[in-house]
Amino acid sequence: MKTWTKNIEIQAPIEHVWSFFDGSLDKMQQIMPQVVEQKPIHITENKVGSVYRQTYKEGKRIEEYNVETLEYVDEPTYKKLKVGFTLANLFEIKALYEMTKIHDHQTSFTYTVTNRPLKWFVKIFLWFATDKVVVEFLERVKKEAEKQ
Repeated sequence: MKTWTKNIEIQAPIEHVWSFFDGSLDKMQQIMPQVVEQKPIHITENKVGSVYRQTYKEGKRIEEYNVETLEYVDEPTYKKLKVGFTLANLFEIKALYEMTKIHDHQTSFTYTVTNRPLKWFVKIFLWFATDKVVVEFLERVKKEAEKQ
């Protein structure tokens, strides 16, 4: 199992940054362009336990998987969303997005991702895995949030 955690400051209000994670598919696609569809399967009142069927396109390959909301907090100065899914029956992924209000137009954004191999032969891939994808994601969120 491997975990990466990175943080970045974004010059945008916390509610605006949160809208990319807790809003429409169109908003989500601005920061996650590979997600081409997200359909609700099971929705709970407090969001924890909700499940969405997500379609993800990487090159010509299309994957579908269920994304479950594991944690959800939506307060004026702190937001948290933790989701989990199994990717290609090879990895169990948990993604945690946390936002803390610094000022009216400044937000601290922390992204933590945990990748657990489900097959013995994919464990070796984690030895060579870097935080490049995590850093690129943070920079994409910052860019999109600050340009709007």
